[in-house]
Amino acid sequence: MLATLVIGLREGLEASLIIGIIAAFLRRNGQSLLPMWLGVGLAVLLSIAVGVGLSLLEQALPQAQQEALETIIGAVAVFFVTGMILWMSAHARSLRRELEAEAAEALTRAGIWAMVLMAFLAVLREGFETSVFLLATFSAAQSAAWAAAGAIAGLLLAVCVGWGIYAGGVKINLSRFFRITGGFLILVAAGLVLSSLRTAHEAGWLVAGQQRTVDLSWLVAPGTVLSALITGVLGIPADPRLIEVLGWLAYLIPVSVYVYWPQSRRPGPLLSARLKLGLAAALALAGAALPLAIPAPRLDLPATLALAAPAGGTVGLQQGADGAASLVLTQDGARQTFALPAGLRQDGAHDGIPAASWALRSVAVPEGLPDTLTLDEVVQLAGRVPAGLTPARHPGPYAASWMVVTNTSVWAAGGVLIDAAQKVTPVVTLSGSGLPAPRVVTVTALPGAAPAAAWQADPAQVKTTITALRAHEAARQEHRFWARRIPVALALVALLIAVGALRSLIGPGRPSAPGPRLSPKTGRRAATTTEGVSHAAE
Repeated sequence: MLATLVIGLREGLEASLIIGIIAAFLRRNGQSLLPMWLGVGLAVLLSIAVGVGLSLLEQALPQAQQEALETIIGAVAVFFVTGMILWMSAHARSLRRELEAEAAEALTRAGIWAMVLMAFLAVLREGFETSVFLLATFSAAQSAAWAAAGAIAGLLLAVCVGWGIYAGGVKINLSRFFRITGGFLILVAAGLVLSSLRTAHEAGWLVAGQQRTVDLSWLVAPGTVLSALITGVLGIPADPRLIEVLGWLAYLIPVSVYVYWPQSRRPGPLLSARLKLGLAAALALAGAALPLAIPAPRLDLPATLALAAPAGGTVGLQQGADGAASLVLTQDGARQTFALPAGLRQDGAHDGIPAASWALRSVAVPEGLPDTLTLDEVVQLAGRVPAGLTPARHPGPYAASWMVVTNTSVWAAGGVLIDAAQKVTPVVTLSGSGLPAPRVVTVTALPGAAPAAAWQADPAQVKTTITALRAHEAARQEHRFWARRIPVALALVALLIAVGALRSLIGPGRPSAPGPRLSPKTGRRAATTTEGVSHAAE
């Protein structure tokens, strides 16, 4: 509630100030206020429509897409609030003069409709920022109802203060007000950065940097005042992740330094350009060092999987010179190779690991087995009376046709064998003795032979292999993020900073000499006077 109250108060007060200054100027110049209120009304309605539309869109999306939309809204809100903080910190003292100059130009240029457009655009900017910022804050708030109540209270308070300023009964030091509320909004915006990084992870956009840093569950226990302040207002969760902490610090520190660095200690234009070039060089150097400091992960796994008891032996993959893959089975010193045709390959997943699979099937017809079987022999081979055989109606003997079906399944990922198994199934097809159609019966073993020699990879080693592959994939994603994407981002930021610094050094407005402007009386930097909001309504 506190966060939305301050947002509503600050954004509403900005809009109220703009309206109040324009209204005071129009009143002094004998102009009607109706065009201004027309523009204000249209801007308010459009801002409400934007907020409601975004909220309805978010609710209509599936969960993952909701998280993605929240990430986008949070990023836009951070951009808006940062621009608003920086702009107001630079223009708070001269806000009245700038707006009155624009109003005078609008009246001179196009009369009444220019005033409508000016009021419309001024309030629309604040209203749109407020809608997006509040929507992002609602998503991170613990209670949407209290967040909405805070926003409404802040807006109503802003309207009252704005009217008091216009009527001349309220005096506020505008610069001090925006500096104080700006510090709070910097913390809220840093929390939105953190929340946006979390929703980006939940949307599947950001998978790296999810290592736990500190456990704050003792500090932000649900239902406590501290939880409402730290998590609900500042957006700090009980389990901040590494990328979230870095994003929070990367926003909070530079923005705070830029806004609150003492005016008397700010460097001159030439020194500022040189500092920017130094910062750009440091960022570029850090980006170049990251790939060297973070080596690519290596996967170290045995070339074969052991077979589960009682089969014994090993099974592994083999790549031919032509790139064709084959499965190599070694048992009791004997080596058997199964070709894995590319045409039989299927892409899928094995225990959550993206993998290629092959399902091989072969049929063999054994020789030297009886052509007829009695009912007792069938029951002995199958272990029971097969379905579809009724001893009274189909007493036997039956004509027997034998075959052995071998099914081999293979799973591999990145040239590594994940799992493999083979099942040998002897079957006999019975006909005659009154059977209306042949019956296929699975038997445990062929007559006079041992049970079928099936095998499978050791489940414990399969589990170990899958765990290692998951860890390797996570390490690859971390490496891709920290050693590739972050250096590219640092290089782009360094380039932008360097271009801005070089433009100020070699451009038409090249600074001639560093140093502050000195007061003729004291020899110190001349201070800028703070203009109160009370003058805005004069």
